[in-house]
Amino acid sequence: MTATNDLEHRIVAIYRETIAALYGYVSRTCGGDRTLAEDVTQETWLRAVREWRRTGVPDQPIAWLTTVARNILVSYYRQKRAALLESSAEDVLAAPDQRAATDSAEMSAAVCNALGRLPADQAQVLEAFHFEDQRMSQIADSMGVSERAVEGRLRRARQRLRRELEAIMKLTGARR
Repeated sequence: MTATNDLEHRIVAIYRETIAALYGYVSRTCGGDRTLAEDVTQETWLRAVREWRRTGVPDQPIAWLTTVARNILVSYYRQKRAALLESSAEDVLAAPDQRAATDSAEMSAAVCNALGRLPADQAQVLEAFHFEDQRMSQIADSMGVSERAVEGRLRRARQRLRRELEAIMKLTGARR
């Protein structure tokens, strides 16, 4: 086999090993929006194949994939938030039954945006605990630290997330 064939087979094997976990992560992160989860998962894998053919497979493919998926979602929610902020008051009043959906989408966008502003290690611990429902012991094992260290990191990450959300909400409140 040639090196190209070896790489292609490795990429296919990684795809089979990681697709369920990646889709689950994306689905949880975007609140179960199936269409969005499928689109983001597909876009993540398209980028992976393009990049990995050029530079080779990273040491931790699932970490690479989840980082790319998270970045795609952050960009998506930033664009969505900008569009929501541009909508006029008449639009909101004309569709009162859609207000709850808009509020939910706006909150999802704000949380995703705030997560995107956090350092990667803080975002990862929050996502592992809250989105992936991992126990402290699981997170500690995967990070190679004690459960007590995870508790401290989670507390600091929550505080930072709260500050980021407050800043975002102040910004969006000022624009309304």
